[in-house]
Amino acid sequence: MKFTDGYWHLREGVRALYPAEVHDVAAEPSALTVYAPTKRIEHRGDTLNRPLVTVRCTSPAPDVIAVKVSHFLGGRRRRPEFALRTDPGVAVRTEVGTDAASITSGALTARFNRGDDWRLDFLAGGEVLTFSGFKAMAVLATGGAAGDGGHYVREQLTLGVGEQVYGLGERFGPLVKNGQVVDIWNADGGTSSEQAYKNIPFYLTNRGYGVFVNHPGLVSFEVGSEAVSRVSFSVAGQSLEYLVIYGPTPREILRKYTALTGRPALPPAWSFGLWLSTSFTTSYDEETVNKFVGGMADRDVPLAVFHFDCFWMREFHWSDFEWDPAVFPDPVGMLKRLRERGLRVCVWINPYIAQRSALFAEGAERGFLVRTPDGDVWQWDRWQAGMGLVDFTNPGARRWFADKLRGLLDMGVDAFKTDFGERIPTDVVWHDGADPERMHNYYTQIYNQTVFDLLREHRGEHEAVLFARSATAGGQQFPVHWGGDCESTFVSMAESLRGGLSLAMSGFGFWSHDIGGFEGRPEPAVFKRWIPFGLLSSHSRLHGSSSYRVPWEFDEESVDVLRSFTKLKATLMPYLFGQAVTASAEGMPVMRPMVADFPDDPSCLFLDRQYMLGDALLVAPVFAAAGDTSYYVPAGRWTHLLTGEVVEGPRWVRETVGFDSVPVFVRPGKVLAIGARDDRPDYDYADGVTLRLYEIEAGSRTTVTVPSTTGGPAAVFEVTRDGGEVAVRRTLGSAPWRVQPAGGAVTRVAADVDAATVAL
Repeated sequence: MKFTDGYWHLREGVRALYPAEVHDVAAEPSALTVYAPTKRIEHRGDTLNRPLVTVRCTSPAPDVIAVKVSHFLGGRRRRPEFALRTDPGVAVRTEVGTDAASITSGALTARFNRGDDWRLDFLAGGEVLTFSGFKAMAVLATGGAAGDGGHYVREQLTLGVGEQVYGLGERFGPLVKNGQVVDIWNADGGTSSEQAYKNIPFYLTNRGYGVFVNHPGLVSFEVGSEAVSRVSFSVAGQSLEYLVIYGPTPREILRKYTALTGRPALPPAWSFGLWLSTSFTTSYDEETVNKFVGGMADRDVPLAVFHFDCFWMREFHWSDFEWDPAVFPDPVGMLKRLRERGLRVCVWINPYIAQRSALFAEGAERGFLVRTPDGDVWQWDRWQAGMGLVDFTNPGARRWFADKLRGLLDMGVDAFKTDFGERIPTDVVWHDGADPERMHNYYTQIYNQTVFDLLREHRGEHEAVLFARSATAGGQQFPVHWGGDCESTFVSMAESLRGGLSLAMSGFGFWSHDIGGFEGRPEPAVFKRWIPFGLLSSHSRLHGSSSYRVPWEFDEESVDVLRSFTKLKATLMPYLFGQAVTASAEGMPVMRPMVADFPDDPSCLFLDRQYMLGDALLVAPVFAAAGDTSYYVPAGRWTHLLTGEVVEGPRWVRETVGFDSVPVFVRPGKVLAIGARDDRPDYDYADGVTLRLYEIEAGSRTTVTVPSTTGGPAAVFEVTRDGGEVAVRRTLGSAPWRVQPAGGAVTRVAADVDAATVAL
């Protein structure tokens, strides 16, 4: 939100109060509070009729400092609030001197200047990362002298020369947010506008720090847009809290941020396989489903999950969680038959209850639907006629909603696509008295958590997985999220990738998108180019709106391309699932922008048409029918995963790529674990695993862990190079394995042999 008219003036009707000096300081063992009048105090009379800004600094975790800026302190506590995982034992040091007052947590210090100029510096290693300076921190009122337009608290943190900003949720514009205006307000706006399904009030920069605004409602960001050398963020009300998180690397920033807001659960291995959907408004029944499933099997395209979209329920009844008897007369038998074919099943749901559904009357009578201030059930006709909204702030409503889903799990359903959750009204009353403005974004959190907790309870801790569209901060705990409604074009394919990379820089470990696009029917070339992008994402789904997404609907080459990349992903599962384990344990997303891994390479700062898939694979999707493409390779000797070609970086590469390939390179110095099966994503990864060695440096020592999906111990290998030989030693595990130098001969290892030596 913009409050200024250029550099010198405020906009008409805006009044601002700025802290002018540190007048008084209260130091506690774990906190520092600064009292800042809005005018320098020259004599006692200056303290009269003078507002006071209170700035309180605490530390919820090492290397993290929370700053709360307040005007009036008498307001009631408003719900909901983000649930932060704080460290009560964090060591904090406060110092108060004549020139400065500071608080230090780990390597991060917040230092207030006590001289003539107001300034709050954030330092690490003796260097200033960012600061709040002249007329940056402010308490503002709009609407003229009466202030009846609203009250706001704003902070502005400086951007240095060459400093780039990332994150703020799944945003489909440029990956670098500098110059953008971003409102943290969930909306169902597709993938081609400034609106977003997943708005996260968190950003990080290439200067080694991140900033999380601890407010679940509307946060307005001006990222080098209102003041070009500052990131501005503001909220309505009398206080604002933000947390500065020191890295210094993107990996460390994301690790510390997700430690606060929650790490993603580890999705089950089967969920990494290919998902096939009925699509949305297409005509389908069990015969259609069998035709699709059988067609994939006949063409040797491994399928892991079948998804039933909205019309598994009767029209005008969404969501009542009842199968349409005219289309699916024997759902229990159908689900059993799909399971016998080795498939998992996902069904579409949302939290909107149509008026015609029997659940509407039941939910209204029991007080489980959101109400208007006069006590009526809140309703409208968008999406479903007369629909109401489940009030997840009511524990009874959560149990009621979960119990309806429990019946589907008992039938044999494995997962839920938790659609929507963005169209949340603010002219309503919530059961627990929650603030409607704060609930707008936060609604998705309790919606998805309700469903995820049920799956965890019913299926087990390691079997729960969603396919969710909306999210707020902390939503990464309930994977997987997909990119929403995109068009079936190369342009939309690129904007979808930008959205996923932006979401990754907001702490989300797992992400997917609709292969071929959602709206419209893709040209065969678009579909075939989207396939490698889809299969080289953490999760992979074929889904459309009004047309099917089975490959033979496009051409026979589409079948070949889909088969090839689906099988490739299955063989990569020992590596990919290991990266998933890391994402769950440490918060580093499986799929992320190049800058996350190469923050010191200037060429990587702006790249948003390629990405890292884990720490070893560089993927550059092709966005042109003819296959003309360009991509950047960082320093080192990178090996093409599919062809074995070696490219020496740093350099840009231009080439023409066939539909059967995609630029996918293995990072030098990596050992890639390749599985022995290509027909499914969930198998014993250690049994028959091949360790491929890529540009192993002399004197290096690497540990490779092949995770288990069966509950047993992982297989662990130690790889060392001495001169022209690489020694591989198994330190844990017992299954047969082998070693393969990239592009070289295979060294076979018997099941009872725990070591091998490879000559390079």
